[in-house]
Amino acid sequence: MRKDKGFTLIELLVVISIIALLMAVLMPSLQRARQQARAVLCQSNLRQWGLYFSLYTDDNGGRFHRGWNASPDRDYSWVVVLKPYHKDEPDLMFCPVATKLRGQGGIDPFAAWWDPAFDYWRGSYGINIWVTDPLSGAEGGMPPAWYWRTRDVKMPHLIPLFAEDYHWDTRPHHTDQPPEYEGQVDGWSTNAMKMLCLNRHHRNVNTLFVDFSVRKVGLKELWRLKWNRNYDLSAPLPQWPPWMKGFADP
Repeated sequence: MRKDKGFTLIELLVVISIIALLMAVLMPSLQRARQQARAVLCQSNLRQWGLYFSLYTDDNGGRFHRGWNASPDRDYSWVVVLKPYHKDEPDLMFCPVATKLRGQGGIDPFAAWWDPAFDYWRGSYGINIWVTDPLSGAEGGMPPAWYWRTRDVKMPHLIPLFAEDYHWDTRPHHTDQPPEYEGQVDGWSTNAMKMLCLNRHHRNVNTLFVDFSVRKVGLKELWRLKWNRNYDLSAPLPQWPPWMKGFADP
């Protein structure tokens, strides 16, 4: 009788080598697919926030909220005013690639923010504070005329409303400079572009605009969006640091 023969050691090694080769070929594709899926989920989160901002402005004559967090129970911050609309959905506060808090394992530019003054204020998105509607005078010492205040403005598709951010709100201006190195953090009101220039989605950042549309924005393109009424779109672009020089021009 003829006995069945199993694999020889050489045949087994050949099979293992082929599997390893296939894995090496497929892993980058799988990684890209995973990154793309996370970027799509991030955009889905922002579309949901767009719905909530739309509902809020519908209920308030087209105007945005006051935008200053003097107290957690006052009608100032988006974290507070949108709570009745989003019904406390914690996952919506975070971009899928930036869920860990800074200081608790989160590494910039993939770290989430946390406001120690109000423990439940945490996330990885933030508002362009120039869209808000201060009651009187200038919020934070800025000229009142610079604020958009309402969704009923010209070219709303160029005005960022809500985006991936190192802080829950940010005040960019055309004189701001880019991060000197990837992941550099600065103040939310001084050189605020450093809080937004986040390489989370392959040289892009996802952004919700005042017309409630969502799209990815190239990091250099951030300087060509109309952040406030005084923002000069014709101002010279900054000198790009080495880590950004190869990125697509706006």
